[in-house]
Amino acid sequence: MTVVATPTDLARGTEYSGSRPKRHYGTHLILLVLAVMWLLPLGWSLYTALRPVESTNQYGYFSVGGAFNFDNFVTAWNQGGFSKYFWNSVIITVPSVILTLFLSSLMAFAVSRVSWKFNITLLIMFTAGNLLPPQVLAAPLFQMFKHLTLPYWFSDSGTLLNTYISVIAVDTAFQIGFCTFVLSNYMKALSPDLTEAALVDGAGIWRQYWSVIMPLCRPAFAALGTLEVIFIYNDFFWPLLFIQSGDRLPVTTAINNLQGVFLSNYNLLAAGATITVIPTLVIYLLLQRQFVAGLTLGSSKG
Repeated sequence: MTVVATPTDLARGTEYSGSRPKRHYGTHLILLVLAVMWLLPLGWSLYTALRPVESTNQYGYFSVGGAFNFDNFVTAWNQGGFSKYFWNSVIITVPSVILTLFLSSLMAFAVSRVSWKFNITLLIMFTAGNLLPPQVLAAPLFQMFKHLTLPYWFSDSGTLLNTYISVIAVDTAFQIGFCTFVLSNYMKALSPDLTEAALVDGAGIWRQYWSVIMPLCRPAFAALGTLEVIFIYNDFFWPLLFIQSGDRLPVTTAINNLQGVFLSNYNLLAAGATITVIPTLVIYLLLQRQFVAGLTLGSSKG
């Protein structure tokens, strides 16, 4: 049997074979401009940090003359006490991220995989909490922590103020809404046959959550974990409000130690700011593949 190609088929074949993929020059140009705008402050801070203040005073900030070295980084590390403040940031960030992801996953499972009449209402309430500016709740939270009496073996201030727990609790409360919203949408995209099959096999709610749904949410946890580490690590407002003791402040507040009384060395401040950025950049680079996979998973079907 011989198949004869019609003129229409030949025309279509010529059209398809000769066509080239469409190039999105406008999209690439916009992305390039946004990337430059995003990286310019970081690059300028690094450039300023590498210059001694004498060179800046002689040639000006918008110049290329003078020496370049790492003296500002060494001075900022020693004068700012970054080794101690980095450990404080770890104490605050790690428990906050773990509690946020665990509690939000429980809530997301309840509103997405369990059928009951209040799941949408609770999801709206959790999401609406992110609409409140932190400054609005600063005074009520400060007064509540101030009047909450605790034993002195637990808190040297006798209250929740000047403790890591106060910052961890507030960071967790403010981030749960966002994580619940993201995880609930992710869990809704999972096939209901998974939990139905587990239910037929005799698995309870906890077993369905822990053994079926949680392993499938690893990409989402990787993406959210990266974001939450960056959000909580970079938080400046809540630690400065609740912690009065300098030896418990996180690294984002260590830059205050580099401020002069009458004159500020902006090259030294740039070095300190660059040091604080390094951990978040390292975490993002290490988890970049999981982060991108978690954000793009489910973006296409079929």
